[in-house]
Amino acid sequence: QEEKKQLTLKVEELERKLETTSAQNIEFLQVIAKREESIHQCQLRLEEKTRECSSLARQLEMAIEDAKKQVEQTRERAMSRERAAHSKLLDLETQLSRTKTELNQLRRSRDDAERRFESRLQDLKDRLEQSESTNRSMQNYVHFLKSSYDNVF
Repeated sequence: QEEKKQLTLKVEELERKLETTSAQNIEFLQVIAKREESIHQCQLRLEEKTRECSSLARQLEMAIEDAKKQVEQTRERAMSRERAAHSKLLDLETQLSRTKTELNQLRRSRDDAERRFESRLQDLKDRLEQSESTNRSMQNYVHFLKSSYDNVF
C-alpha cells in the first residue's frame, strides 16, 4: 500500500506536471498561432508594400522617360533656334556687307558727282568771267564809239 500510495502520489504529481505542461503547451500554441497570424499579416503587408513599390518604380521610370523626352525636345528646339539664329546672323552679315559695298559705291558716286559739279562750276565761273570781260570790252568799245560820234558831230 505504501508503494501504491507513493505511486499514486507520483501519478498525481505527474498528472499535475502533465496538466501544467499541457497548459503551457496550449499557451505556447496560442503564442505560436498569434505569431503565425502576425507573420501572415506582415507577409500580406510586405506583399502590398512590394506591389506599391513596384508601381511607384514603374511610375518613376515613366516620369524619368518623360523627363528625358522633354529634355531631348527642349534640346532639339534650342538647337533649331540656334541654327535659325546662326542662319539669320549670316544673312544679316551678308546684308551688312552688301550695304557697306553699296554705301562705298554711293560715296564714290557722290565724290565723282561733286568733282564733276566742282569742275562744271569752275568752268561756268570761267565762262562767266570771260563773258563779263567780253561785256566790259564791248561796253568800252560802245563808250569809245559814243565818244567818237560825239567828237565827229
